Amino acid sequence: MAAQAPATNTENYEKIEPNPIHRTAEQPVSTFSIDVDTGSYANVRRMLAAGELPPKDAVRIEELVNYFDYGYPRPESKDVPFEVTTELAPAPWNGKRVLLQIGIQGYDVEREQLPPANLVLLADTSGSMDEPDKLPLLKRAFAQLLPQLRAQDRVSIVAYAGSAGLVLPPTPGDHGGEIMDALERLQAGGSTNGGEGIQLAYATARQAYIDGGINRVLLATDGDFNVGVANQQALETLVADQRKSGIALSTLGFGTGNYNDAMAERLADVGNGNHAYIDSALEAQKVLVEEMGSTLMTIAGDVKVQVEFNPATVAEYRLIGYENRLLKREDFNNDQVDAGEIGAGHDVTALYELALVGSGGEASDPLRYAKDEAPKPAGAVKPDELALLKLRYKRPGEDRSRLIESPLMRRDIAAQPGERMRFAAAVAGFGEMLRGGERLGPGFGWDGVIGLARSARGDDRNGYRGEFLQLAQTARSLQAKAPGGGSVAAGE
Repeated sequence: MAAQAPATNTENYEKIEPNPIHRTAEQPVSTFSIDVDTGSYANVRRMLAAGELPPKDAVRIEELVNYFDYGYPRPESKDVPFEVTTELAPAPWNGKRVLLQIGIQGYDVEREQLPPANLVLLADTSGSMDEPDKLPLLKRAFAQLLPQLRAQDRVSIVAYAGSAGLVLPPTPGDHGGEIMDALERLQAGGSTNGGEGIQLAYATARQAYIDGGINRVLLATDGDFNVGVANQQALETLVADQRKSGIALSTLGFGTGNYNDAMAERLADVGNGNHAYIDSALEAQKVLVEEMGSTLMTIAGDVKVQVEFNPATVAEYRLIGYENRLLKREDFNNDQVDAGEIGAGHDVTALYELALVGSGGEASDPLRYAKDEAPKPAGAVKPDELALLKLRYKRPGEDRSRLIESPLMRRDIAAQPGERMRFAAAVAGFGEMLRGGERLGPGFGWDGVIGLARSARGDDRNGYRGEFLQLAQTARSLQAKAPGGGSVAAGE
């Protein structure tokens, strides 16, 4: 018998061009939308556990960093839905540069105090889902969610393959047996009509819509859409139109070999939802049980960050990650421009690397022919200010954004990074190394990443930081064995 050809890997990732280093005098303002997705971390973990280095474009550094809880202070009241924390210290990979950590912590809500939820599970039951890590894992994942649901909640199930169908009409959340029976009836087969499934899911969500409640479609798929509305732009338009009705869409990615990460991540973005990748029942427990509030309930929408750096004190800056969340400067004040959402209890982290004026840490030279590297209006020189941090957000149901401003002071630069920053820097360094390590200082490398992570393991009640340490060691070993000792190029 002829040997069977190995299955072709058709996994799809959006191309990432790493953020450049900007000279402050030439471009002092940095603007981006926050991102609470964590799918990249679990997907990278899946590949490393299988003995494979991930493609560069699968590594979204902000999603790696945001997988972890950093214990930021919580807001004192719900009047402002989140508390902003900053830390400044020498960058662990280059002592001549400074790391800025911005932490945004949302207020939490006890599970019993969550508003009533109207959840529509949109389950991909196409033939490509007939693998142990796809539809069977999807069933196990949602089985873990069922005990968390209450009588006031509503659950519906829509399945899609060659055509879409309603498997379970809106059903009270405490009817666990009935919901589980419907889950167990799901069978994989046929091609994938994702567009029709999304339309039916939204129609079902509108039928059971709860005013003042949580209204959300949970799309569980490997993203392999090949029938119906298969054009990604058309799907994005469909989802963007539906979010205006108050129904969010989150995506849960499953499986290997044909996983369409680019589509799953983008649909969640335009659907005012979040994107996670489920590689195990333990990850389902984290996303759907431990972080149920942040996964389902939005406490602040269209959250944007803008940092204006002071050219008198900051020569250069670089935003680490968030490449596909960058916004134009004018988008910050435009309430019509969509941005990211924060869920109950969620925390979001962003990292900037800075070179201070006169530090010797600059990566580029000033322009020879500029009239003034740092033109400053009279009275504007603030020698102790590094930057002005601004955040905009909308409360749920509001159309106008609110503004928070906070200056960042040079005197607040610590002599050494604290535990919180060391671990965030270790995760960012891990991502940088998987992407080739060009942005890290000479001599830092995998030993630097692992040493930082060890020094900042902390309490680690859930074991996530210990697992990260093991992943970093695995990645070091795999990269050492790879041809040229480098990372995998996109698409390989």
